[in-house]
Amino acid sequence: MTFTFELNSKPNTAGKYVVYLRITENRKHKRIKTTVALDKKTDWNQKKKEVRSSCPDAALLNERLKRELDSVLNKYQDCKDEGTATTDRVIEKIESIEHPVSFLEYAKRRTQEVHDAGGIRNWKKYVGFCNKLEVFLTDNKGNVRDLSFSELTTPFVAQFEAYLHTLHNERQPEKMLHPNSIQVIMKAFRAIVNRAIEVDKIIPMDKNPFLTYKLKGVETTKDKLDQSEIESIKALDLPEGSLIWHCRNYFLFSYYCAGIRVGDLIQLRWGNITKDGRIEYKMTKNHKERDFALVEPAKKILSYYHKKSVKATDYIFPVLDSTETWCRAITLEEKDVLPAEEKEKMYARIGAKTALINKELKKIANMAGIEKKLSFHVSRHSFAKAAKKKGVDNLKVQELFAHSSLKVTEGYMGHFESAENDAALASVFEDGAKKVDLDVLATQLNSLTKRQFNQLMKKVKHYKP
Repeated sequence: MTFTFELNSKPNTAGKYVVYLRITENRKHKRIKTTVALDKKTDWNQKKKEVRSSCPDAALLNERLKRELDSVLNKYQDCKDEGTATTDRVIEKIESIEHPVSFLEYAKRRTQEVHDAGGIRNWKKYVGFCNKLEVFLTDNKGNVRDLSFSELTTPFVAQFEAYLHTLHNERQPEKMLHPNSIQVIMKAFRAIVNRAIEVDKIIPMDKNPFLTYKLKGVETTKDKLDQSEIESIKALDLPEGSLIWHCRNYFLFSYYCAGIRVGDLIQLRWGNITKDGRIEYKMTKNHKERDFALVEPAKKILSYYHKKSVKATDYIFPVLDSTETWCRAITLEEKDVLPAEEKEKMYARIGAKTALINKELKKIANMAGIEKKLSFHVSRHSFAKAAKKKGVDNLKVQELFAHSSLKVTEGYMGHFESAENDAALASVFEDGAKKVDLDVLATQLNSLTKRQFNQLMKKVKHYKP
């Protein structure tokens, strides 16, 4: 029985060329897949049966092939000792043992699989994790050491997380990496480990380093606008048709539509608006359906963009270029089956447009005298605050947000217990006079015409003109 490596002449679905171990017995061949896959056929030295030195990871890949061959030879020797040294028996023993793979290479391979499957959001998180792990495993000479699955222990996970806390934020180098960003990286780490355990059966469940390791994040303060701040934004005199004017419309439309996310808003088409004044669409994040009546302020914003010539497939808001190839996918089901490259372009464009809108919202906040950090997502939290103030039940807001967990909704609703406690305490000692929210009252008075105001004042007992 002989053992030799050979390169598959055809690429796999990921466009890579897999190295196989060929087992020959009595001129009959059987092949088993190794964990090594090359980007180019020319990276393989057919004469030496190894990865060419010109390949960037040649040393690491050849070392892995050597380990895998040694493991097979050991199993072959076991079979000989048992008197069952047939090709089928050797392969059976090989497939029954723990796969001798590098965790880093496995993580990269899994990352590519996620990309090829169209999971662009998770792909970006996995890429971030792999990049951080690779730097963590790199020595002072620039060599990346291998990481075996046997090294995936709870102490190793703790060391890696501690390392992440020493890194600076790439966008804001003066700041350290935020604990919640670290949590995202660690969640990607855990997801890949779980995949190796549950699907690929590379390591047993009891060897999962995350069994006793808890991921830590920090609770962040979610900025929310109150009604007076919303009114300040509405009152700004902005040039009609300007970018900043459009961005205000986008923000307010989201606020009036129970906090529709920016990615969903800019992809809305006129077909999502029904003849009886409702909005119907599926959320990109969780594929849940949303269907509710449009309130009058939302309808007014839509009137700025509606033309007699519009088609159901036209975008409502002038944000995306409808000539791009991926724009032909109208429904969420059609977007789900887009090629990974098209999805990548789509998310990149949406991300760029989101950044542009948020840039304009910062200008709006400054013009309106709002000191809070204004971004598009604040519209979602602001709606939750308005709902809370109106006494809307959390379960009803959960339904409007299409959250799968009430706990997530409660995070949006915020911590208003202190204000409620103050009000309860004050009610014990107040003299029976109705408590008035002066900010809300002032907003309402400012919205009156001069004639309406004078008519109202005539009915106020203590008012003297």
